[in-house]
Amino acid sequence: MSATTLAAAPLPTRRIAINTPAALGAGALLLLGALAIGQAVSPRQAALYLLGAALGLVLYHAAFGFTSAWRVFIADRRGAGLRAQMVMLAVATLLFFPVLAAGTLFGQPVQGLVAPLGVSVLFGAFIFGIGMQLGGGCASGTLYTVGGGSTRMLLTLAAFIAGSALGAAHLHWWAALPHLPPISLVKTWGPWPALAANLTVFAGIAGLTLVLERRRHGRLVAPEAAPRAGLARLLRGPWPLVAGAVALALLNFATLALAGRPWGITSAFALWGSKAAALIGFDPASWPFWSSPAQRAALEGSVLADITSVMDFGIILGALLAAALAGRFAPRWGVPLRSALAAVAGGLLLGYGARLAYGCNIGAYFSGIASGSLHGWAWMVAAFFGNVLGTWLRPAFGLEVERLPRQTGC
Repeated sequence: MSATTLAAAPLPTRRIAINTPAALGAGALLLLGALAIGQAVSPRQAALYLLGAALGLVLYHAAFGFTSAWRVFIADRRGAGLRAQMVMLAVATLLFFPVLAAGTLFGQPVQGLVAPLGVSVLFGAFIFGIGMQLGGGCASGTLYTVGGGSTRMLLTLAAFIAGSALGAAHLHWWAALPHLPPISLVKTWGPWPALAANLTVFAGIAGLTLVLERRRHGRLVAPEAAPRAGLARLLRGPWPLVAGAVALALLNFATLALAGRPWGITSAFALWGSKAAALIGFDPASWPFWSSPAQRAALEGSVLADITSVMDFGIILGALLAAALAGRFAPRWGVPLRSALAAVAGGLLLGYGARLAYGCNIGAYFSGIASGSLHGWAWMVAAFFGNVLGTWLRPAFGLEVERLPRQTGC
């Protein structure tokens, strides 16, 4: 054993069979869904649906959980998950910054997710961070763990959608509070100075996690021995965290190429929640959030015409396929009361916070930083402090605060 690593116990050698019915069901839904979306909307929209499925499969197989990564670092200074996030951001900025500076990719206009920075972003990201720990996942984590069979996360998702609709109803008030205009570091500094500055910060954060982890423990945790190798591991997982980080960055770049803007998740939740609100007697069309022609068209049209919605559906089904291939799709329907209350409270905070902050861990943090948006960095800082408070609150709801990273989306 190396002096700088802690060897992990080998995984059991028991063979876990593929959950064939779930795998066939997920595959059929992906194929039929792509055909239906291609016919009803466009082949490009169908490709985005399948791209969402690829994201779901990567998230599940790499167990790429932002929430758990931040929690184990806060609780015990274990930083492998944070270092993987820095790799993901580094690869993404290397791909995004030159293209965003040019304004086109493969002849198609592209733009980043750049938003104002103000009170609403800081408060929204902070409560989103609390919600991550109480709800048990971030935006991407909620979707892929739902697809993977977590019944508790269905509660988080339902509350997430409700909170997003409430945030959409209130956003005009929050947006009127003091704020800076949207600031793109790519446009302000130029792509190469902005890239150099971002890469330096990523390296600094990764280096800091190494120093703090070694100071606390004297050594790092070695990855667990994989139960599979070769093609079987590629198809059935689990994947190394860094492999997941690189794959997510590449798939986000593919989203930029197909959609003309980076990956996002939670705007679809606001749409679904607002449509549900209309069904029970509210008038979301009167909310300023839905006043622009594009937003009004989304509210009045089919969710299949909404890019974020079809990608979210794909993420769920891609994760279902991954869980079935891994032999881990086995939903359990019992949720303890305190855990259920935390899921609902966390989901509401996640949804409301995401709208106030102009995005979640994907749209604001991942894609925001990859877009060169200053608000993405502010989101990261505010959400981290929210995670600190959320981690402290978890035991009050009977939720574990683990000390080692593990294969989990929560």
